Amino acid sequence: MNSTANVITIAFYNIENLFDPFDNTTADDNDFLPFSKKRWTTKRYTNKLNKIGHAISQIGPENLNTAPTLVGLAEVENKKVLTDLIRVKPLEKENYDFIHYDSPDERGIDVALLYKKEVFKLNYSQSFPVYLEDDLGQRDYTRDILLVEGELKNETLNILVNHWSSRREGEKETAHKRLAAATAVNTIIQDIKSNNDDAKIIVMGDFNDNPDNKSIKLMEAKSQLYNPFKTVWSRDAGSLSHNFEWHLFDQILCSTNFLNSEKSALVYNNAAVFDDRFLTQYDGKYKGQPFRTYVGKHYKGGYSDHFPVYMELKHP
Repeated sequence: MNSTANVITIAFYNIENLFDPFDNTTADDNDFLPFSKKRWTTKRYTNKLNKIGHAISQIGPENLNTAPTLVGLAEVENKKVLTDLIRVKPLEKENYDFIHYDSPDERGIDVALLYKKEVFKLNYSQSFPVYLEDDLGQRDYTRDILLVEGELKNETLNILVNHWSSRREGEKETAHKRLAAATAVNTIIQDIKSNNDDAKIIVMGDFNDNPDNKSIKLMEAKSQLYNPFKTVWSRDAGSLSHNFEWHLFDQILCSTNFLNSEKSALVYNNAAVFDDRFLTQYDGKYKGQPFRTYVGKHYKGGYSDHFPVYMELKHP
């Protein structure tokens, strides 16, 4: 029997501005139109879809010949881009469906979850806002948190997909926004556990914070989560690089019952950054860093400015 036959992969991927090339009057997508400075054409959009589809199809351990069962995504514009994505050739045979809600984010980007319909049975989903205010006391809109409940290998899973506020205005200046998001996650988990104290929970996302930041530690402590990415992150390994420094903003945490084979038919096995060579810059000053779609306004035709991350679960 293949040693990977009983392995299930769960992944998360920030796919860097997956916008369609059509004008959306309710969101700020002006950079991603055919006549914008970025010249976001149908050809470039199709290239991006195929690249991301290929990347998703490959995520996981080297000898696992199937795409992840669940894939959390960040930076998707709408349902159309997700519909187009799951129909590209590399993903056709995977038979994915998706869960997505439009959020009030000012950039017009949302989170979503892809799932294999034949393996994961959807029970329920809901979108939760993260309430933030700016310096003037006005509502500061950001990405919602997506909660999905479903059945996988006869286990009920609760999956929370996140994309927290960026550090664009400075790490310290924006830290309170990510702490607010961590608190929102903890509140959702508290509610889940009020119905089932032993609920199985997976929290994934681009947290815009590293495993050692307060926001992540707050979730770990308050919601009793295990974060395998604490030991994955190093000076030479991360999911994105900024000023030649590796960060691991993309992480997947799980409830501690995944560590106990007596309590769970799905048991935590391994976690990693998926940084295969095809996803990287091949040469030059940025060799080894994520091969991006754009650098500023300059089109590079790559995948994303983030690497995907994944977690392996084993079942009998």
